[in-house]
Amino acid sequence: MSVTLKSPPSSFLSSSLPKSRLGFANGSSSSTLLFKFNRSFPVLRASSGSSSSVDTGLSTELDAVSTFSEIVPDTVIFDDFEKFPPTAATVSSSLLLGILSLPDTIFRNAVDMALADSTCSPLDNPELRLSCFVNKALVNVGGDLAKLVPGRVSTELDARLAYDTHGIIRRVHDLLRLYDEIAVPPERLLFKIPSTWQGIEASRLLESEGIQTHLTFVYSFAQAAAAAQAGASVIQIFVGRVRDWARSHSGDPEIEAAIQRGEDPGLALVTKAYNYIHKYGHKSKLMAAAVRNKQDIFSLLGVDYIIAPLKVLQSLKESITSPDEKYSYDRRLSPQSAARYDFTAEE
Repeated sequence: MSVTLKSPPSSFLSSSLPKSRLGFANGSSSSTLLFKFNRSFPVLRASSGSSSSVDTGLSTELDAVSTFSEIVPDTVIFDDFEKFPPTAATVSSSLLLGILSLPDTIFRNAVDMALADSTCSPLDNPELRLSCFVNKALVNVGGDLAKLVPGRVSTELDARLAYDTHGIIRRVHDLLRLYDEIAVPPERLLFKIPSTWQGIEASRLLESEGIQTHLTFVYSFAQAAAAAQAGASVIQIFVGRVRDWARSHSGDPEIEAAIQRGEDPGLALVTKAYNYIHKYGHKSKLMAAAVRNKQDIFSLLGVDYIIAPLKVLQSLKESITSPDEKYSYDRRLSPQSAARYDFTAEE
């Protein structure tokens, strides 16, 4: 999920990938293989101002929004590599389960090789033995993905370590050692960690070692600010999940304040987190996940990454815009607008 990436040559993709498909019905970003794609057309990057014009050579809404933010599909169909050439990926235990359910995927051999690894079988403790196999499988698949994409590969950590700072750090070091054995350098890797207090502290310590972290499950401004202060490379906020929770719960002051202002709580959280990161000079990149429709995307233009369902991306791709309409797309989030944002003393 690097910010500046080039699309791999289409000839490489077409010659190296068999006609196999890997897809997941579940739209959750924690259970899908995430590929960011580059457009096949020239890109005009948005300026750092509060609004930008779009190249009149672009012809769809997807072209227009991609000028402001990196767009990340939340699933992948290998037959569509030519349509959406991937540049980065996420590997998780849920992905491993999906691979095992599809016998003809290009990653099946990577999982089978992990299950046959002789260093895991002799372990007496069943939990340690299973953890060894899973780590090997994650790294084997991650290594294959690193050969296919020029960007970074994010590896999800075991959720059972969410409240164990030292356990998270040990696990990341174990995974790094395994990646080193297959010659994947640390700069190609992110490690996806839950944003508990312990997870954020682990991120701070890992980033101080030069290890890139990806903090996920951020549902409050306090988490986002702490993650930015920790120096996390990527911070992921689930827009739709915050909105869903707000519909059936009350009493949270942050959400109530957003609703009183007439704002969507999920979008408001991304906006506040983005402004905090840029106003106070933190290095983190912000990822908006669980967007549900095109309007969500239009409201987030300027955020570093947007994870969107394929049906939304397809709708954007099929929506043709006239040159006049393209000029009407405004960058909603920018370093300039962040500098003008006023935080309360409590915030």
